[in-house]
Amino acid sequence: MSYGNYLAFNRDGKIGIITLDNAQGFNLVGTNFLYELEEIQKEISSDRTLGGIVINANGENFSAGIDLKFLKGVSSEFIMDNLVWLQKLYSFWQDLPIPVIAAVNGLCYGSATELILGCDIRIAADNARFALPEVRFGLSPDMGGTTRLTHLVGIGQAKRLIMGCEEIDAEEALRIGLIEIMVKKEDLNERAMKLANKMACFPPAGIRFAKKGINLANESSVEAGLLFEQAQSTFCCGTEDLREAVTAFLEKRKPEFKGK
Repeated sequence: MSYGNYLAFNRDGKIGIITLDNAQGFNLVGTNFLYELEEIQKEISSDRTLGGIVINANGENFSAGIDLKFLKGVSSEFIMDNLVWLQKLYSFWQDLPIPVIAAVNGLCYGSATELILGCDIRIAADNARFALPEVRFGLSPDMGGTTRLTHLVGIGQAKRLIMGCEEIDAEEALRIGLIEIMVKKEDLNERAMKLANKMACFPPAGIRFAKKGINLANESSVEAGLLFEQAQSTFCCGTEDLREAVTAFLEKRKPEFKGK
């Protein structure tokens, strides 16, 4: 299956840009949306020249969440057969060795909030609004919502948002740590691209191991994190890129990294 009906994927230099592209349909998440997302992820995985990903949306809203027509037809048998695959679609961003930035405007509900929770950095326009209303429909977030949100904002805030189905604005999302940056709506995509391009210019090994180390630290013991730091440092200190970075800094010139 090709993409293009619900999602667009373009490239700007080293940055891949995924755009939720069904504004008239509130960029709802349904079967075809998810299949298109998988196709784009396959393309990203095969392109080793990408230095970062930005996920944004066309229209006034990022996404109103799951398509209730899709949800109405879901059964326990369907979930048993498909939920692992569905969860992997959203875990893809966390496992990807390059930075993934979500640029959120307007409504970001339910499954869309779970989508951005898997990203590395969340930037929101000042008109953004967030909610996880699954409990209202008789279920609980199942694509990383209860897990990643709790890691991100803490157990109390996660319970308030998920169990209380409370909607919050961008300012409150920033305060509790659901997003990292808030900007004016007109500056959203520029800010996301600026940060993505900045990180894409760093040595790939440094970015890859920094992301992996931070993710590991968030899920394991201090001892395990320190052991990973020992291993990644041993590797990185033997790379050509490290030597080039130091030499370029001392020579006051722009470095040229080769990913070696």
